[in-house]
Amino acid sequence: MRIGILGTGTIATALVRGIAADGHEITVSERSAANAAALSDGFGVSVAGNQEVLDRSDLVVLGLMAGVATGVLDTLRFRPDHRAISLMAGASLKEVGAMVAPAEARAVMIPFPGIARGGSPVLVLGDVALVQALCGARNRVFEVKDEAELDAVLCAQAVLSPVARMVDDTAHWLDGRMSDGAEGEAFLRMLVASSLDGMPAGELIEALNTEGGYNQRLRLHLERAGMREALGEGLDSLERG
Repeated sequence: MRIGILGTGTIATALVRGIAADGHEITVSERSAANAAALSDGFGVSVAGNQEVLDRSDLVVLGLMAGVATGVLDTLRFRPDHRAISLMAGASLKEVGAMVAPAEARAVMIPFPGIARGGSPVLVLGDVALVQALCGARNRVFEVKDEAELDAVLCAQAVLSPVARMVDDTAHWLDGRMSDGAEGEAFLRMLVASSLDGMPAGELIEALNTEGGYNQRLRLHLERAGMREALGEGLDSLERG
């Protein structure tokens, strides 16, 4: 495909890194000069001004911040045959359609930094087949049915930071008790990632529920301290905005 990327922030850059070897003709905008130069040097993509990105492309990926997107896109001339995919979590598919008219907004896609190396989840509202063709070969595409469902999953994905906080804090606790603290953290990261990848979370909890075992004792301690209630309250507050 002839793909144009408007915006080269962290997520858009990760997307380009993840699809650069798939044979597409990719042109990225020069909005983030350092990132654009690194993509050009490392992956052979073309760099151009925003309008030239559109002129060279059939599929346009909007990697802009929602707050500045209108000001940027209003200055550009989209074609009716352009297909647009938005990476902007703060703009609905209808709103994106108004920004890119007369082009067609086909999907809102929420990738994560791991898309750069593959094996990452990708949230999609809209044209799942198009997103699958773009990045589904090495990533798993999860379809959401409407804006409300997308908002709920975006709230839920915020659990990643608290999980990372717990692993980091545990690694610091372990650091003073091991000769190589870095190995301790690597062990914890691999333990959590591989265990959750291997079975549903509820089944994993039950498998680790040996009476009097370390896992059960620590989980019950945290639950008595209010971990589950605090998590629910935090998710509810995100949903309320």
